[in-house]
Amino acid sequence: MIVKITGCYTFILISGLRMKKDSLNILPNGFYLRSNVVEVARDLLGKVLCTEIDGQLCKGKIIEVEAYSGSHDKACHANNGKRTPRTEVMYQQGGCAYVYLCYGIHHLFNVVTNKEGTADAVLIRALEPVKGQYIMAERLKSNNKKLTNGPGILAKSMGITTQLTGALLHESSVWIEEGEMVEDYQIIETTRVGVDYAEEDALLPWRFYVKNNPWVSKK
Repeated sequence: MIVKITGCYTFILISGLRMKKDSLNILPNGFYLRSNVVEVARDLLGKVLCTEIDGQLCKGKIIEVEAYSGSHDKACHANNGKRTPRTEVMYQQGGCAYVYLCYGIHHLFNVVTNKEGTADAVLIRALEPVKGQYIMAERLKSNNKKLTNGPGILAKSMGITTQLTGALLHESSVWIEEGEMVEDYQIIETTRVGVDYAEEDALLPWRFYVKNNPWVSKK
């Protein structure tokens, strides 16, 4: 992959394919470097996750997220400084992708946040499709109308795999753009899904979703 930045646009050359992104609309890296992962997670609601895989552009508005803190969260893969080959990317500087396999089947897409060595991340749980719905349906090989209403299915629909782990969100085939402002009254906060093992941290209200959005994975 070769990245060239010219004026307001980023050109990415992948296997002879030339892609163009409006760099002015991509979230700046400072967005991800903030120290409060919960704040970053809430602010990601309404933003637009984008991929251009094999020349196929797909976009989805982020409508459900979960926050994970490496320093004091038993639900986090890197809790209390735990480092493994899988979680090593979480210790990078915020603004890169962390993609892992769940049950050896589903690819789950996370955004690493905070400064280097912190291991905070936000799991993207659901999207509202914006562009490329027919591509998503082809990737799923299904007539299921819910293309992006869960972390595993959205990754498959968007063409996201573990090959993107470590990819920088401002210069790769996956990125996040500015979108709509989601006001506080539109945000539901509740407990995260599937973290019963985390003892008292399972009760943290660190899952956030847009109220009344039909694409939410679980209410």
